[in-house]
Amino acid sequence: MAGNSLLPATARRLEGKVALITGGATSIGECIARSFCKHGAKVIIADIQDELGQLVSKDLGANMDAFVHCDVTIESDIEKAVDIAISTFVKLDIMVNNAVVGDPRKPSIIDNELTDFERVVRVNLIGVFLGTKHAARVMIPNRQGSIITLGSVCSSVGGVASHAYTSTKHAIVGLPKNAAAELRRFRIRVNCLSPYVTETPLIMNFFKMEEDGGSNGVCSNLEGVKLKKEDVAEAAIYLGSDESKYMSGHNLALDGGFTTINPAFGLFSCSI
Repeated sequence: MAGNSLLPATARRLEGKVALITGGATSIGECIARSFCKHGAKVIIADIQDELGQLVSKDLGANMDAFVHCDVTIESDIEKAVDIAISTFVKLDIMVNNAVVGDPRKPSIIDNELTDFERVVRVNLIGVFLGTKHAARVMIPNRQGSIITLGSVCSSVGGVASHAYTSTKHAIVGLPKNAAAELRRFRIRVNCLSPYVTETPLIMNFFKMEEDGGSNGVCSNLEGVKLKKEDVAEAAIYLGSDESKYMSGHNLALDGGFTTINPAFGLFSCSI
């Protein structure tokens, strides 16, 4: 399957840019990688899933893509991935902090285990900190760059997911704001992209969406419209492109308005 077909040059919104995507071997990360390449970017996929990552990289082609094994909780792995981006493609224009894990579905905080909480924090928060740190390290000398962190509706509201997941997703909205304040003088933009529920393995398992074949409590705020991975990738293209050249320190909510209302209460409440 050929995955690196390009749009006409006039339609490529990331032409000439180099991007590093953590968790880029599957799901939303893979979709972002493919979409970036389609729009003319050269991509480094960083993931712990070596076989899947290498397959995606091979499909996209050596001129457009490279794969590096990377555990985002290990600083030397992140440092190596960034250095490979520089040694392979000379520069780094876009960093996408996408790698994420969840924890067991335990609604009672009393039943939550410290080990599970710490594991989620290491990937979802510390991994983002390390990705932002080392992207900034190579972007500062070039005085340009776009750092994008994947958040969630859980970045803005409570009650949707677990304590650990929600805590980390709130935290990674604050980190881009702080980094944007520091890195502004180097013309490095730092933003968060927070999508609504998409049918990824992580989300479908957490909400048990495969068990009953239905939404199982997941209510779309835009009736009849389902958020897809491709929609998230389109938003990431915007944040990585020069089209968003004056957007920094922002949390772009891709949620159909879900986090601006209370969908369970009021005149326009949502019934599933």
